Amino acid sequence: MVKLWRCIICGDPYVGSAPPQNCPFCGAHQPFIKEAKDAVVSFDVTLSEKDKANAQYALGVEVSNSSFYFCAAEKTDNSEGKLLFKALGKIEAEHAAIWRKILKLASVPSMSEVCHTENVENLKESHARETRAIAFYKKAAGESESPRIKQIFEALVEIETDHLHLSEQRLK
Repeated sequence: MVKLWRCIICGDPYVGSAPPQNCPFCGAHQPFIKEAKDAVVSFDVTLSEKDKANAQYALGVEVSNSSFYFCAAEKTDNSEGKLLFKALGKIEAEHAAIWRKILKLASVPSMSEVCHTENVENLKESHARETRAIAFYKKAAGESESPRIKQIFEALVEIETDHLHLSEQRLK
């Protein structure tokens, strides 16, 4: 039987007979995907100064990473790399949209990033970006005063760790 599912991290709906292993929009793991009728999703969070600063920084990280990945998807010299970077660009853009909602911004800022034509160089850059993001998100989760913000940061640690594994597998 087909059901309506909803990711409690990004809030996006998904139609399917079972919840996906990962949200097709933000990459959140299956425990964050609930039947829509049971999903409680809120982006209306009162932010402490520290949570606000971390959310603003996270927005910048995600916008920068998304821009890098979309650049790499266009320029890399590897057909699988083009697909990988396009998928990662979409996921990082969804992460930026989460922070836009939390920060109550009308739009996500734009940014342009430099990338390489060599796939291996883009994979190395991806690995470095994901490593930095994971370290920041772990720190931010530990500092968070809001259970919802902590939940988002912890989910992003898992998602970005998946991305890190994707680059590690291809750099072997």
